[in-house]
Amino acid sequence: MYKVWNVISTYSLLLLTGAVLALIWANTYNESYQHLVHFVLWEHAPIGHAHEVGGEVHRTLTLHFLINDVCMAFFFAIAAKEVWEGIVLKDGELRGKKAITPLIATAGGMIGPAATFLLIGAMLGVMDQYAQGWAIPTATDIAFSYLVGRIVFGAGHPAIPFLLLLAIADDAGGMIILAIFYPTGDLQPAWLLMSLAAAVAVYVLANWLPRYLDRGNQARPNSTWMRQKASFWPYAIAGAISWYGFHNAGIHPALGLLPIVPTIPHADRPYGIFAEAEAHLTDLLNWIEHRLKYFVEVMLFFFGLLNAGVVFSAFGEPTWMVLGGLIIGKPVGIFLMGMLAVKMGFGLPSGMKMRDLWVLGCVAAIGFTVALFVTTVAFPAGAAQEAAKMGAVFSFGAAAIAIVMGRILKVEKREG
Repeated sequence: MYKVWNVISTYSLLLLTGAVLALIWANTYNESYQHLVHFVLWEHAPIGHAHEVGGEVHRTLTLHFLINDVCMAFFFAIAAKEVWEGIVLKDGELRGKKAITPLIATAGGMIGPAATFLLIGAMLGVMDQYAQGWAIPTATDIAFSYLVGRIVFGAGHPAIPFLLLLAIADDAGGMIILAIFYPTGDLQPAWLLMSLAAAVAVYVLANWLPRYLDRGNQARPNSTWMRQKASFWPYAIAGAISWYGFHNAGIHPALGLLPIVPTIPHADRPYGIFAEAEAHLTDLLNWIEHRLKYFVEVMLFFFGLLNAGVVFSAFGEPTWMVLGGLIIGKPVGIFLMGMLAVKMGFGLPSGMKMRDLWVLGCVAAIGFTVALFVTTVAFPAGAAQEAAKMGAVFSFGAAAIAIVMGRILKVEKREG
């Protein structure tokens, strides 16, 4: 059990603690819990939740917005860094054909839950009433699925990078669905040009130009100065600009740092997704990641605390629709579309078997982060929203299902 405890303490202990505390707090002193979630940090702020006052739009920065929309952007950036290196580096685990099957499986992991959600609603006779929540079970929680994946498969199993790419693509797809089908206001895609401009500018000025000026000079004075003196600051400024562009474009700003990740100098060889050996690399991208790690872990605690607080008495039809979409639709959709990709000749990563794909689908059925967020925009505050949240929270049961399935199907656990 020390290995399991090590995984939990390293990656998700704080997130799990926050979620459990939220459930206890919401079911004992719900009024004070809601006061915490909606605690106002800054009225008439430049960022925050938009609302209309006297015909003018004002923004309110709440604790919930600070954690969900600002701080969690660093979590998505770290996850995106691992996938980015896996795709672009010469020996990257997700390079070329190896990435096609996870992406096809991702499509199944979104279509399957949505179809199952609507099917259960039709069987219960409430589809018309709750159909707008079809996107709630489409996303996979990266942090908890990675935690459970490590427990089931071990750190060295090829299913882990497969799972991470699927989970991140799944959440990105969820954000796209959110922007298209659940707009909170008028979309303003022109603001994305600000993000693009920030990414291009910082890449040219802080990455490409110093290397260009140093061509033929082994001392590399310009690159050395940029690394030692400017350090991460140009990318931090570009990240803030990119985040603000996403924020004003009407797209969830938690993805606002993603355009900047590919612009940061990175190592020439991958050690694998979240490999501990990367702590010894000196490239700027890994340097930034390892200095953000502890900050992100603390933020995961607050994310769990501010989002998992639902009252147990809130069960209703949406609970079963969301839970069924995740527990049933996810693994079935991922397995069927993954099998289709294999039949099309793309194959699975070396060392991964079809039974691993089914168990991976069970792991991916943990919907929490984006599922809870989509719930708040799919349904107005009230019984339907709380019931749907229950389905997202109780999808943690997929962890037990995945562990049991791994044992039944004799999944080979690889720690190396």
